[in-house]
Amino acid sequence: MGSYALFLIALFLCKFLAVAILDPLDFLALQSIRKSLHDLPGSNFFASWDFTSDPCNFAGVYCDSDKVIALNLGDPRAGSPGLTGRIDPAIGKLSALAELSIVPGRIYGSLPQSISQLKDLRFLAISRNFISGDIPATLAQLRSLKTLDLSYNQLTGEIPRSIGTLPELTNVILCHNHLSGSVPPFLSQVLTRVDLKHNALTGSLAPDSLPPSLQSLSLAWNQLTGPVDRLLSRLDQLNYLDLSLNQFTGPIPSQLFSFPITNLQLERNLFTGSVQPADQVTISTVDLSHNRLWGQISPMFSTVQNLYLNNNRFTGQVPASFVDRLLSGSIQILYLQHNYLTGIEIKPTAEIPVSSSLCLQYNCMVPPVQTPCPLKAGNEKTRPTAQCNEWKG
Repeated sequence: MGSYALFLIALFLCKFLAVAILDPLDFLALQSIRKSLHDLPGSNFFASWDFTSDPCNFAGVYCDSDKVIALNLGDPRAGSPGLTGRIDPAIGKLSALAELSIVPGRIYGSLPQSISQLKDLRFLAISRNFISGDIPATLAQLRSLKTLDLSYNQLTGEIPRSIGTLPELTNVILCHNHLSGSVPPFLSQVLTRVDLKHNALTGSLAPDSLPPSLQSLSLAWNQLTGPVDRLLSRLDQLNYLDLSLNQFTGPIPSQLFSFPITNLQLERNLFTGSVQPADQVTISTVDLSHNRLWGQISPMFSTVQNLYLNNNRFTGQVPASFVDRLLSGSIQILYLQHNYLTGIEIKPTAEIPVSSSLCLQYNCMVPPVQTPCPLKAGNEKTRPTAQCNEWKG
């Protein structure tokens, strides 16, 4: 039976039942979408998509009067196998669509350019599938878009600079793809989350490339370079920051430690300089390991629950406040291995709580207490004297 015949049947049924009649363009668009997508074994999502009945009653289809306003494709329950196939370009005919989501599955092919015709679209989320190709630059035509989530796909190419001009964006989640090129400036003053981790992004970040409204920023596992101190100093609403596994350089701004952050991940970069917070740090996890930080360890860090300062160039004594908080169980992880520290005032008989971990090996001292260290710390307990003298000199 042809599409037009099915539509006539649906039209008759809707008139007979005195219900709203779906716009013919929306009806035909849903048919095209259905033909290009299929349930994976174990999924039964499309069982309700019988085009002799009202499509507004289909699973995942939400209407307002005669128009489809939301399309949530796939069974949203955890563990559902999802869908396979391609996204048909006819999706661009759903002219009133405000929300489009597809559950994790095996959707492949590129993102249709026609999505850019959905002028009312506010929410676009197609994550954990196999979408490939470039992100269409024409998505910048979606001036009402608030959430863009294309994470965990196979996307390549650059993030179009035009995406950064969208004025209403609040969430940009493009992590776990194969995106390259630089991070575009984001102009939206209501942007709260940017997650671009696990890509192949390069280049540096301009001091004004992200708005002060940002609350969560993850750029980990890229190849980004250059200083970020001026940029970070402006982002005083941050509650989550992960810049790990890049090649960022320059100092870590001291005011960063007074922001409302709960988890700070700056490990495995090329940060330099001393780190001197102005006040006691209330961030529960701080990881500054594997950088090129130097100077004395600030006692302001003794209030951090999980502190990773290993594999840097810190010198001098470990402040006494660390020992007090470690022995009371307030500090759970204190990793200071592979630095140039010269002492810590802790008795060899001190009993470190079972819930706490301390690692001191490979410094310019013999560790006064023997504690289990991570395997990556190696077997050598003390740094060679020649290295310690060289660092002093």
